Amino acid sequence: MGERNHSHSANKSVAAPATSNRRLIHIVAGTACVGLLAAVTFQFLRAESATSQTETVSKQSSEGLASTETKEQYLGRVNDQPITYDEVARECVARYGAEILDKIINRLIIQQECEKRGIVVTETEVIQEVQKICKGFKLPVDTYYQLLQTEQDISPQQYNRHIIWPKLALQKLAGSDVTVSEEDMRKAFERDYGPRVEVRIIMVDGNIRQAGEIWEKCNANPGDFDKLAKEHSNDPNSRPLGGVVPPIRKHAGLSQIEEEAFKLKPGEISSVIQIGKNRHVIMKCEGFTKPVVADVKDVWTELHSTLIEEKTQLAVAEVFQKLEQDAEVINFLTRKSTVRKTAAQLSPGNVRQTSGTQTSEKVAPAVVR
Repeated sequence: MGERNHSHSANKSVAAPATSNRRLIHIVAGTACVGLLAAVTFQFLRAESATSQTETVSKQSSEGLASTETKEQYLGRVNDQPITYDEVARECVARYGAEILDKIINRLIIQQECEKRGIVVTETEVIQEVQKICKGFKLPVDTYYQLLQTEQDISPQQYNRHIIWPKLALQKLAGSDVTVSEEDMRKAFERDYGPRVEVRIIMVDGNIRQAGEIWEKCNANPGDFDKLAKEHSNDPNSRPLGGVVPPIRKHAGLSQIEEEAFKLKPGEISSVIQIGKNRHVIMKCEGFTKPVVADVKDVWTELHSTLIEEKTQLAVAEVFQKLEQDAEVINFLTRKSTVRKTAAQLSPGNVRQTSGTQTSEKVAPAVVR
């Protein structure tokens, strides 16, 4: 889907499209997260406790690394001066601790819910899901993994654990009752295969008076719209291109922009469109794309599969958002909490160890974070 389904008018080209490999990687990333999940990277393949994993890593790391004289764990040595595990650990926590801790927290949120509901995602299911994805791209599994390694620096093991496992786990938590209506298909066809409006834009970060002054200049000199965009637009991506942006399609989520764009004729200037507080857009219509596909029946199967995937992603995002809202999380490293506690109570001293996991002690409600 995307721009490949449309032929653009001559003399209205924009920046060259990304390589097919990079497009593939972006599609892969989209199968794992949407909205909220775009910020969430998970790190587990099975519902294993964080404690057991940590103990395993610690045991493996310590074998053969401890000094026979002091039993202290060394990771390196420079001349006669050793570099201890604790030194490296402190540096890692200082630089990456907050990010890694967030990942572990997210992992436990899903893990605990899976355990509560008796949900298990097997290694076989993970492998089958990877094979399914590869079949969709018509790529051998080895080639697909190699592409991930090259483009995203992610190993097959990391891909299976960080992306595929949580995707399948959240799908099971969300349930599989996803339906696609005729109206859904119609809108999706218009979105992905219908005509699109080629425009230039000027983004104005300012009040309506400022946007109106620029609009008057555009209407007085429509032929200079590209120059005015380079001079006045606040959009860093389109400004160097004279306001050129990807063609606007229907049902893409920007209703105000879409409605105005599809009303325009080539050469016309739009009204000032407010899209946020003190943010406005002015458009100039450059023309329309010509769809390659005219009949929805020609792409019915592919389009239906795309909609199933999109609806599943939305359901998955909603499930995780609900789990995150319901979870009581205390992050002692960043001193943030979803539990009502004072800053003084956000310290490791208020945590007890219970079956290898940290559980906050009950304290009186105080200040919200």
